[in-house]
Amino acid sequence: EKELLRMEVEQLKKEVKNPRAPISKTGKEIKDYVEAQAENDPLLQGISEDKNPFKEKGTCMIN
Repeated sequence: EKELLRMEVEQLKKEVKNPRAPISKTGKEIKDYVEAQAENDPLLQGISEDKNPFKEKGTCMIN
């Protein structure tokens, strides 16, 4: 138990050194980044048929 507490204290010492920023600032930065990248996002824009690796190559017919 003592070793676990020591590890936890060491982890907290590392985490306290991380720079902090208010969510009002970081949230706006994330929103701006997502909006700027939206035109390159295939989930929003779709994939053209010639670049789609999952497009069916042909059909198979059984007579």
